[in-house]
Amino acid sequence: MENVKSIEKAVESLPPSELAEFRHWFAEFDASAWDKKIGEDAATGKLDGLAAEALADYSSGSARAL
Repeated sequence: MENVKSIEKAVESLPPSELAEFRHWFAEFDASAWDKKIGEDAATGKLDGLAAEALADYSSGSARAL
């Protein structure tokens, strides 16, 4: 937790241009981590139940168009 607090302070002290650069980097980093986790969960079957539920909803006509 100490590391998080020091990172927070460092981010708070960034000038606007560097904060924008950090924000862009972090968004890319976070998206990549999310994609990796979803891929791992899909590969190990953790999402199978949700997929089956969604397909059942679609098949029964209870799904709606987005």
